[in-house]
Amino acid sequence: MTALTDPLAIVEITPSAGVHTLTHGWRAKCLQRLIRMELPVPASFAVSADAVRAIAAGQIPDRARLAAIIERADGLVSVRPSAQNPAWGGPGTVLNVGINAACHARLAETRGKSAADALYLGFVQAYAIHVARLDPDMFSDSDVGLETALRSYEDETDEEFPQDPTRQLAEVLRSMARAWDGPTARLLRQAKGAPATAPLGLVVQDMALAIGPGVTGSGTIQFADSVTGAPRITGRFRGQSQGRARGEGAETLYLTRDPRGPSLQEAAPEVFADLVRYGVAARERLREEMQIEFVVSDGHVSVIDAIRTQRSSRASVRIAVALARDGIIEPRDAVMRVEPRALSDLLHHQVDPRAPRDVITRGINASPGAATGRIVFTSASAQDAEARGERCVLVRRETVPEDIRGMHASVAVLTERGGMTSHAAVIARGLGLPCIVGASGLSIDTRARIMIAGGREFHEGEEITIDGTSGEVLAGAAEMLEPALDDSFAQLLEWADAHCRITVRANADTPEDARTARMFNAQGIGLCRTEHMFFDDERLPAMREMIFATRPEDRSLSLERLLPMQRSDFTKLFEIMAGLPVTIRLFDPPLHEFLPHDREGMRELAESLDLPLSDVTRRVDALSEFNPMLGMRGVRLGITVPEIYDMQARAIFEATIEASRNGAAVVPEVMIPLVSARREVELVKTRIDAVAAAVRNETRKDFAYRLGVMVETPRAALRAGDIAEHAAFLSFGTNDLTQMTYGLSRDDAGRFMGTYVNQGVYSEDPFHILDREGVGELVAIGAERARLHKRDITISICGEHGGNPESIAFCLRAGVNYVSCSPFRVPVARLAAAQESILMLGEQDQDSGDFRS
Repeated sequence: MTALTDPLAIVEITPSAGVHTLTHGWRAKCLQRLIRMELPVPASFAVSADAVRAIAAGQIPDRARLAAIIERADGLVSVRPSAQNPAWGGPGTVLNVGINAACHARLAETRGKSAADALYLGFVQAYAIHVARLDPDMFSDSDVGLETALRSYEDETDEEFPQDPTRQLAEVLRSMARAWDGPTARLLRQAKGAPATAPLGLVVQDMALAIGPGVTGSGTIQFADSVTGAPRITGRFRGQSQGRARGEGAETLYLTRDPRGPSLQEAAPEVFADLVRYGVAARERLREEMQIEFVVSDGHVSVIDAIRTQRSSRASVRIAVALARDGIIEPRDAVMRVEPRALSDLLHHQVDPRAPRDVITRGINASPGAATGRIVFTSASAQDAEARGERCVLVRRETVPEDIRGMHASVAVLTERGGMTSHAAVIARGLGLPCIVGASGLSIDTRARIMIAGGREFHEGEEITIDGTSGEVLAGAAEMLEPALDDSFAQLLEWADAHCRITVRANADTPEDARTARMFNAQGIGLCRTEHMFFDDERLPAMREMIFATRPEDRSLSLERLLPMQRSDFTKLFEIMAGLPVTIRLFDPPLHEFLPHDREGMRELAESLDLPLSDVTRRVDALSEFNPMLGMRGVRLGITVPEIYDMQARAIFEATIEASRNGAAVVPEVMIPLVSARREVELVKTRIDAVAAAVRNETRKDFAYRLGVMVETPRAALRAGDIAEHAAFLSFGTNDLTQMTYGLSRDDAGRFMGTYVNQGVYSEDPFHILDREGVGELVAIGAERARLHKRDITISICGEHGGNPESIAFCLRAGVNYVSCSPFRVPVARLAAAQESILMLGEQDQDSGDFRS
């Protein structure tokens, strides 16, 4: 082994030293900034990442250099990890390196035997466990004394505990360097987003001993609440934490005056004032809310370290906005500092992170927020509970379209099956309901009305809490935090909109959805799924009557009953959106979804239609399909049963005239679903144009509308150039496009998707994050070919990927005009789009030689 003698390998951290985050890690750089601020930081030395790698490989640090560090530190130092990113963690800090029998005797004389024993014992234990790798059980027992620990070390190693401070420091450095390269450490930091080869620096710092007379101890202080983000001094101060033997009961003080007990502010007002001053300085100079680690020795403060204050989602928004309002950072920086997904936590109730959690099972966190309610197993039970004024959680194996009424009546949804784009997940996100799907540890007995989770039985009527943010199901009622749609939330999104280079619309099917979309400043409706309107109790009979009609004229008569209802639906949407664009998707699902599938349901339908049960049974059988998602639905139904689209088109145009009369001019966007060929568009367009002409003639009112196509099949993407000739816009429905491209059922993929992602088959769930290589390429090809035929055609994405930050980044770079997502994901999409817009602007500035960003 050769000695590591490069003088640059270990650098004293001074204001002008060449300390860099990439070379020496975040802690070393932060300490240099604190030193530049002239805070009382003990002498500190940065060991470079290259030096740490060399030490791990067997090279020995320069002993003379280490000896000099120990000597100037008056014999004691600490060693701390300094990775590039604090989130990556690192080996545990080792304190009091350099203490030996002579130092112990000196400390016993000056500081007392009790304090000296505590310091020496702590280091012996740490050295034995982490450096010598001895059995932790022998040294971690709280009853172990100093003499026993030293004797145990000698018995296990056949040598005296190391007395050479330089050797101690060299061995600690080697141990921490090798620990960083261990397989467990690699896996842990990779789970936190670090590359497997992430470098580690180390910091050697003079010990500030929290022992002595007067106010003495150590602690942390921060100036913003970690949960709410509100200005508030929190932390802890433990008196003489290193200066008392175990069991002597070091006193813990509150930081600020508190009726519950003594405080540092009262015991040492000058110390407290210094700490507040350091916190203000750190906030202004480091442009961040910091938590300061400090030691007080006989009234003298030493700043040991500072880290970014830990914060919840709501705290991150409030802190970022406060820093910008105080002029410490630019509004653009505030926008970049908040994780877009964090906004979801602010829109809903959340389980208080400080409260206990009785977790009974876990699933896919399909829709964020939290809610407590009584278990119900059917939509009818949910509606009954709502009528009684009771909050309920709908628990199902999986939901079907008929469950929409039950979901509306519930405060949360839990399903045994499903994935991120299953029926339950999509509808719950649209309604803003907390939802967990794919809870494989769940077993439901609908007959006995029992749910089994975590080996425990829960009966209908018992309370559970759904934490849709974490994907955890909790027993009983959990403590909640209120939504945080406050001034900071609004301000952050206002700043985000100023930088956004893409429009964000909402998927909205009802007036309630539209109002939510307006509340979150959606710039229109990008997808209105009209089929959800037909499951209402008043409409379903007319829909079923239409399905059983055998002649076009009979179907038209049944649909005439639905026409005024649809017209009213669209009128309300247009009025709520007040002139903003509204894209209405024509009827999409297969007809069998509107029919009962059990014997009792079919008997009731036969009675309502005055038909023999055998006729109903035959009709249900005739409409059943082996694969209904690829069968007669969407445009195929619109061509074979054209009366449905005729009725919807008339309802749209009559609502357009009515809404325009009462407010801003309306230009509806009519979207044809599941197209795969240009001729399909031609056939539907011809009929819709005819309906538009008839409405104009009947009302003597003129209006405009835009006809577009929902691109959900790979063929439609590849033939987008042909289709664009008859379309004003193309909207990529990435839920179905992903399903058809992969050949995966979006409702069933959740059963094995976790295994696929864990084994690297897919890097991410393609129903959650847009697959750029396959589905994304189809979107890019479709957009390019469409624009070759029609340069000004509008391109959008209206699948659930429209609310996913990674997918929005792709859309911006692919030239998509707007994205559309569930109303409660609109704020997330606005922030994500703004952040990607800022990044793109920075890249353009760099390409042009402008490095202002």
